[in-house]
Amino acid sequence: METDQPIVQVETSNNFERQFRILFKRYRKIRSDVQPVIEQLQSGEVLGDRLSGLNIMVFKVRVKNSDIQKGKSAGYRLIYQLEAPTRIILLAIYAKSDQSSISTMEIEEIVEAFKRQQEQPEI
Repeated sequence: METDQPIVQVETSNNFERQFRILFKRYRKIRSDVQPVIEQLQSGEVLGDRLSGLNIMVFKVRVKNSDIQKGKSAGYRLIYQLEAPTRIILLAIYAKSDQSSISTMEIEEIVEAFKRQQEQPEI
């Protein structure tokens, strides 16, 4: 069965992976909460709100936390960069209860670190 939807490659930054591991220790359902969002991104959907003040296309998505019964507003925030129509980079994830927001400076630092990470030769 062929689909007309573009298949989008979703990559993760080291920062995202580190934050995810930390959150996973407290919230065991985080993987099943985040997976549908990743699948929507892979199918070509652009989710969330575009963050202003950046020269790159960065979006913030609210994700429900199934471990707490408070809905999306108290759940996770997933920050991703739409680098190309077929390439998305997951930059950051945090629990709204831990952190109210993320600064544009922090996002720029994560993007720069990801670029350096990409330039490293694989060992």
